[in-house]
Amino acid sequence: MEKTKKKSKVRRYLPFYLMALPGLVYLFINNYMPMGGLILAFKNYSARKGIWGSNWAGLKNFKFLFATQDAWTITRNTLCYNIAFIILGTILSVTIAILLSEVKAKAAKFYQSFILLPHLISWVIISYLVFAFLSAESGFINNTILAALGKEGINWYSEAKYWPVIIVLVYLWQSTGYTSIVYYASVVGFDKGYYEAAELEGAGPWQKIRYITLPLLRPVIITMVMLSVGRIFYSDFGLFYQIPMNSGTIYSTTNVIDTYVYRGLLQQGNIGMSAAAGLYQSVVGFIIVLIANGIVRKIDKDSAFI
Repeated sequence: MEKTKKKSKVRRYLPFYLMALPGLVYLFINNYMPMGGLILAFKNYSARKGIWGSNWAGLKNFKFLFATQDAWTITRNTLCYNIAFIILGTILSVTIAILLSEVKAKAAKFYQSFILLPHLISWVIISYLVFAFLSAESGFINNTILAALGKEGINWYSEAKYWPVIIVLVYLWQSTGYTSIVYYASVVGFDKGYYEAAELEGAGPWQKIRYITLPLLRPVIITMVMLSVGRIFYSDFGLFYQIPMNSGTIYSTTNVIDTYVYRGLLQQGNIGMSAAAGLYQSVVGFIIVLIANGIVRKIDKDSAFI
């Protein structure tokens, strides 16, 4: 009897297994097979000898990240930028999602397309758009805004102090539209009965947002934040390499782990160091996710991942 029940279950769910098979194969090839290459983090890689035949290097590859003068700078920049992206991006995305939910459906579709457009533009094109604003000779800000105010132009690509603000603004402009649509999809799916009942009780727009929308949206916000926290030691390479135009005079505020490793590869061709950086970022990100999940579980057990 048990064997027949198992066979019937297999037959019943066989179409679903077959549907999931291509995705599982892709997941295995793309996410799990490359993990064998982590051994490069502990080897002096030689193309002639191959991955397994290369000599062991121990922890020497990790010294590139920690034993240099730039170690503190790139770690600080990576962490601080990602923290700013998570906090400001979440606030702005949730705000836009709530505003979209208050407009008519046809207008909402137009606004969604409009705010999503920057996310579809490559960083190379965005870098030239930013250059059109910031160019010292022909930039819009120097030639129009500062000139109208009677102030001298600024050489933006040589002044490191301005770039934390520039990087954050460009990131928010490029990414907020996409994340806001994720939140918007959740907001429009909420039961309208809650809002109708609140209106009968005399609740205003802000009260409905505060006591209905935000509490219902909290699990989605926590999930999105946790996913972002998992990549807190990673950076968008295009943002930090293309937008500053690889200007060496502003490395103090634009250099992050990913760009530092890339420049190190160009200069030294050290593949083992690159693998060490990837392993370091993954392990630290995993630990931070576990810590964040533990904090969430203590505050609200139902919103935690595990």
